[in-house]
Amino acid sequence: MADKLTLIVEMVTVLGVAVSGGYLVSRLRQPVLLGYLLGGIVVGPAGLKLVTLEGDIQVLSEVGVALLLFALGVEFSLKDLLRLRVIALGGGSLQIILTILLAGALAYLTGWVQTVPKAIFLGAVLSLSSTAVVLKSLIERNEVQTIHGQVMLAILIVQDLGLGLMLAVLPALTQPTNIIGIALFTALLKVLLFLLGAILTGRWVIPFLIRLLAQSGSQELFLLGILVLCLGIALFTYAIGLGIAMGAFVAGLMISNVEYADHALDRVLPMRDVFATLFFVSIGILIDPGFLLANGWVLIGLIAVTMLGKAAIVALIVRGFGYSLKTALTVGIGINQIGEFSFVLAGVAQTQGLFSSRLYGLTVGTTAITLLLAPFMLKATPYLLQWLEQLPVLSPFLQLNDSPRLVGFEEELANHVVVVGYGRVGQTLVRMLYFQGHKILVIDNNEAALQTLRERRIPYLFGDASSTLVLEKANLTQAKAMAIALPDPMATRLTLKRALSLAPDLDITVRAHVNEEIDSLYQLGAQEVVQPEFEASLEMGAHMLLKLGDSTYAVQQVVNRYRRGRYRDILPERSEYWGAADLEVAIEGLQHHWYSLHSDSPLVGMTLAQTNARRLTGATVMAIERNKQLYRYPTGEFTLTSGDRLLVVGNSQEHVAFTKLLKGEA
Repeated sequence: MADKLTLIVEMVTVLGVAVSGGYLVSRLRQPVLLGYLLGGIVVGPAGLKLVTLEGDIQVLSEVGVALLLFALGVEFSLKDLLRLRVIALGGGSLQIILTILLAGALAYLTGWVQTVPKAIFLGAVLSLSSTAVVLKSLIERNEVQTIHGQVMLAILIVQDLGLGLMLAVLPALTQPTNIIGIALFTALLKVLLFLLGAILTGRWVIPFLIRLLAQSGSQELFLLGILVLCLGIALFTYAIGLGIAMGAFVAGLMISNVEYADHALDRVLPMRDVFATLFFVSIGILIDPGFLLANGWVLIGLIAVTMLGKAAIVALIVRGFGYSLKTALTVGIGINQIGEFSFVLAGVAQTQGLFSSRLYGLTVGTTAITLLLAPFMLKATPYLLQWLEQLPVLSPFLQLNDSPRLVGFEEELANHVVVVGYGRVGQTLVRMLYFQGHKILVIDNNEAALQTLRERRIPYLFGDASSTLVLEKANLTQAKAMAIALPDPMATRLTLKRALSLAPDLDITVRAHVNEEIDSLYQLGAQEVVQPEFEASLEMGAHMLLKLGDSTYAVQQVVNRYRRGRYRDILPERSEYWGAADLEVAIEGLQHHWYSLHSDSPLVGMTLAQTNARRLTGATVMAIERNKQLYRYPTGEFTLTSGDRLLVVGNSQEHVAFTKLLKGEA
């Protein structure tokens, strides 16, 4: 009886340790994938020896691979790919090819691998990045719609698409040297014939079958039909030598354009998560911590070479496609990890005999550690760029790449309204100002978005709005007002801070992305901060109050009161909110320093308004610490006392000026 229950015991063990490990790392704000790998190590041969991959768990993990790639195919966005087709198809393909060539050549020349096929397979493994980790980090940081976020996702989409081709073609490299050319030709021919059949089937047969399943009204039949379709096509491609993963990915692509695609994905996702967990834990089972420790220096070298080399390749490609150096570096650092689907490729390589146990172990270890480091690298990128901007050698390059190009203004810039960001919010704002007859200058660095401005002959400045060079060219001292509607929170703060450094009296309205930004943007000097979600709720509330019989005047007074109070009266009722916004997020990307206020400072006894610090120095006081209590975003009425510690943001010159102000030398 015990033997019959072996599979159930192993499944409970694997899933139980996955839950425990995933929960632990999620509490530490790390990808749950890391917890699955750690769980596998614990129960595997290198740990408690509770599970091996000699039983049915290996088969179930293969189902996890198939469902992972099936879901990837369903989620594949041809629309997103075409919108950024130049950098996606050109840059993404070039990144894969260069990574394979350079990484493979380095591995071959240094003796890491002994044959060219092994070198190519290793380069392919290193060429993939983690769509899941990068997308999650971009969403958490509200950077999906930024230039660098869009470029990252465009390249990642092409990598996902390239994975299917790799899985089909690369196994042909295992053939003897004298017939490898024929094997590759045969593999490509199989792929082309299979794809042709998949296109025809996906156009005429699949929609009909999916519609029949949906019309049955049975959710169970619908799910079973989708699973049979996915695994059936995967088994077919396995039978013709293209592998299970290739068939599952194409099956997802075949369904992606069917009207029931979202419903199919929703049904499959729970099963995908369960079986994919088995796959990732099975990878952990194969990891031997003792082996990794014994090869620690080799592993560190591999990680360093991989992350630095991949970042350099990606950054050079993005820069070569005309994006700013700052964007190129951000994208390069953002996708310099090795992705979770590299585990799939590495597994294929080991199965085909291309990777030795040592090479496979090092590859898996390198992949796992780069995935762990990825979120930290993304978070540290703004600080790295800030540090690079301060280096005399690199600063000119980081500034010059902004390419401030003024188009459409023939006379001298004066009495104009500056609109920063030409996305959905910026476009609406520009239309309002345009039809009211105001002189407008738009700042944006998205060439595609500016086509409308050229057609309507609206003046614009092409460049990064957070660059001092670009803001200087906008002649802010002669501007009437400024509106910042950027999708990137950090770029918003930098633009606001630097704009006020050039024009302290400029009336600036800023779009906030989340609730926590409202107070920090006011503190940095914005005259008005608009939070779109709150504005929508105010308009809906006003409409309902009018319908309920309240007078127009009364409704207007209510709305104005909420706006004057910075939305605080309608914020979620959380006792910890007041003054508890995350300062780390608020000052991210800004140079900041803590100053102690000594008894001999002339500022002691003065209110913040009386110090006139922002006008005199350009710096902003973001928080004050007194008697171990932190006062975030202090108002102008806050009185300074001896012993206070002030958190101040500003550039290098502004910090020098603030130091002099503290000493009474200003």
